[in-house]
Amino acid sequence: MTRPFRFGVNLVALDSRDAWRAKCRRAEELGYDVLLVPDHLGAPAPFPALVAAAEATRRPRVGTFVLNAGFWNPALLAREVATCDRLTGGRLELGLGTGYVRSEHERAGLPWGSPGERVDHLEHTVAELDRLLSDPEHVPSPRQRPRPPLLIGGNGDRVLRLAARRADIAAFTGARQAPGAPEGVIHLISPDELEERTAAYRRFAAGRDEPAELNYLVQRVVVTDDRRAVARELVPYALGATEEELLEHPALLTGSVGQIAEQVRAHRDRYGFSYICVLDPFMETFGPVIEELRGS
Repeated sequence: MTRPFRFGVNLVALDSRDAWRAKCRRAEELGYDVLLVPDHLGAPAPFPALVAAAEATRRPRVGTFVLNAGFWNPALLAREVATCDRLTGGRLELGLGTGYVRSEHERAGLPWGSPGERVDHLEHTVAELDRLLSDPEHVPSPRQRPRPPLLIGGNGDRVLRLAARRADIAAFTGARQAPGAPEGVIHLISPDELEERTAAYRRFAAGRDEPAELNYLVQRVVVTDDRRAVARELVPYALGATEEELLEHPALLTGSVGQIAEQVRAHRDRYGFSYICVLDPFMETFGPVIEELRGS
């Protein structure tokens, strides 16, 4: 059964209270279903920003996209999650990942660790959150029971296995650490590799009663009458992707509004992505596409 679309916008810039509220309201007007905040040094603190987003709007859910698990102690995170879920009226969706920017850990005075150690910490964090937030004696308690919906983001087998066991939403990055480059420098994987990763997730999740929602974060949305020219211009900045791969890749949506809508439908058919997120610089550009796809 084809899952209906949901649309999210990742809000990465905070200017003032009034500007933040206005941006959140505009996202609601454009039809976005989820207002999201990342977890990077230099970006807004996720939980207060989400409470403010919920207070400025009525319909959209709010979520972290995604929390860097290495920044958080699980017990303290459980308190933040439950408080935010209460203050947003049960609209919170919790996104978690391992983190991928070593310099942020170093600036924060936190250990970076090996890839395996970062996944270990993510697994421990998820297990503790499930234990604490489902405990009827935990104070504060979340509004949603047994806990807010959980999104886990990543591409590696261990993270996908964890998402298959625990997550309500599985988010795919479509990128990996660039070979031989400093940690945090990423390259896009090819469309075929991305399809293999979604297929691996489905194998890991084969025993689930209800499949998870699959998510993808689009990196750029460009309305144009010359798709190939846009892809050609982006190749030098495309993290290792060729022009043909960019035209096929869900990281780039380009063409007329109708063509972009068809690309989103094709990506749902190929990869299973029904929960589509964009970055806030492209919030307005993608708005007409939401209108085109609503009800699909």
